Amino acid sequence: MISYSIKIVGKVQGVGFRYYAHKKANELGVRGFVRNMRDGSVYVEAEADPGIMDEFIGWLQQGPPWARVEEVVLQPMPENSFERFEIR
Repeated sequence: MISYSIKIVGKVQGVGFRYYAHKKANELGVRGFVRNMRDGSVYVEAEADPGIMDEFIGWLQQGPPWARVEEVVLQPMPENSFERFEIR
């Protein structure tokens, strides 16, 4: 199990990014949360097995159809033992 804090920068608010990230995380079995930040970015804390995490990060780099992701910043973090993935 690996864990990351992830900051997604670009046109990522007002385009359904949190909803679709929640949907994708649940499809893959990723646990954690997603939330909008005041600076216009989206912040994610996620934990999953390495292969699953790679797939989720790949999705975050694209986002939903209306998003325009400019940068994804990954920071490894200690495991939090989240029970599910939620929108905050």
